[in-house]
Amino acid sequence: MRALKILILTQYYPPEVGAPQNRLHELALRLIKKGFEIEVITAMPNYPEMEIHSGYKNKRYIFEHIDGIPIHRTFIYVSKSKKIIPRLLNYFSFVFSSLWYGLIKLNKNDILLCESPPLFLGISAYLLSRFKKAKLIMNISDLWPESAEKLGLVKNKFLLKSTEKLELFLYRKSWIVTGQTNGIVENIKARVRNVNAFWLPNGVDLDYYNPQNILGQWRKINGFDETDFIALYAGILGHAQGLEIIINAANSLKDNTNIKWVIVGTGPEKQKLIDYKAELKLENVFFFDAVSKIEMPAIIAAADVAVIPLKRLELFKGAIPSKIFESLAMKKPILLGVEGEAKEIFISKGKCGLAFIPEDAQSLADAAYSLSIQPDLLEQLGLQARKYVSEVFDRDKIATRLAVFLNEEWNKKK
Repeated sequence: MRALKILILTQYYPPEVGAPQNRLHELALRLIKKGFEIEVITAMPNYPEMEIHSGYKNKRYIFEHIDGIPIHRTFIYVSKSKKIIPRLLNYFSFVFSSLWYGLIKLNKNDILLCESPPLFLGISAYLLSRFKKAKLIMNISDLWPESAEKLGLVKNKFLLKSTEKLELFLYRKSWIVTGQTNGIVENIKARVRNVNAFWLPNGVDLDYYNPQNILGQWRKINGFDETDFIALYAGILGHAQGLEIIINAANSLKDNTNIKWVIVGTGPEKQKLIDYKAELKLENVFFFDAVSKIEMPAIIAAADVAVIPLKRLELFKGAIPSKIFESLAMKKPILLGVEGEAKEIFISKGKCGLAFIPEDAQSLADAAYSLSIQPDLLEQLGLQARKYVSEVFDRDKIATRLAVFLNEEWNKKK
């Protein structure tokens, strides 16, 4: 049987740092090992700083390779503004540039996998799949526009209604719809009759995130003592995470001087959080800039526990934040402030940490303090964390499941 050719269409891809970037690239590498041919069409790298990276500025199209994967990069408009018009220009500039250059630069592919959000990229994906006679897969990592509406990011009723129609249209026109969580899969199944939906979770590279490979110098280099209990948040500093809870929990535990709160990353809420820390005159909260993927394992290894917060919204009961997996692989328990699917999987089933009430700073403070005085429990949860993620969320196993499924579905159509 000949190798199936897959085109990945995504606005986000390395060298950008982030969850979809890492997930898609790692998936592509593993599918190649399983006999698939992969190419990617993506935007000029700019996220999360919203500035085109050096070497890509003022370019309309660039062709390059990353780890042997052919990458087509096309123009995107970027702006730091949070207003709706600049954000729509950001999305639609890449919709049009990816469609144009996709039509003139891409060879024929069997399958087109489109990452959503942004949902609008599905317009380019649908048209390219028709022109190139490729089977369309919509890969849904967040239900949009539902999440944008519930977070209050989009309030225009006409835009929300129009986007919902686009969402359902794309699901109906897809050969397969993949969802990052079971909640996403079940939501789509409930709204679209006869949809071919498949659970494609995020996962972790267990070889890369392996505590045995870390020398452990990060604490010393950055002035932390071995006796410090470090609670780490690493990721986007955005609205959805509700990171004020960390500052408030730190304030509640400010007299426990051995408990340190480390926040690594960048995002729209960062300056607000820094200002809030200064207002409360806290000396137990430390901010660090976003780092490359290469540096991340050493930071996780230096921590005692990872803090995973989200706002307390019904929407997030189906969310599984990607930063969970790396922490578990590094034998670090989680303090999880997410209800629903994530809590069921990682706390009830996996026993990988402690849960706290979302947006409840005292609940987070109590959970952190509890682990800080129970080193045996901390170690036990860490061992369970690595074991559980190895069994269920190993990227190699996830890619194998997808490869088998795609080959089976492809053979069905013949």
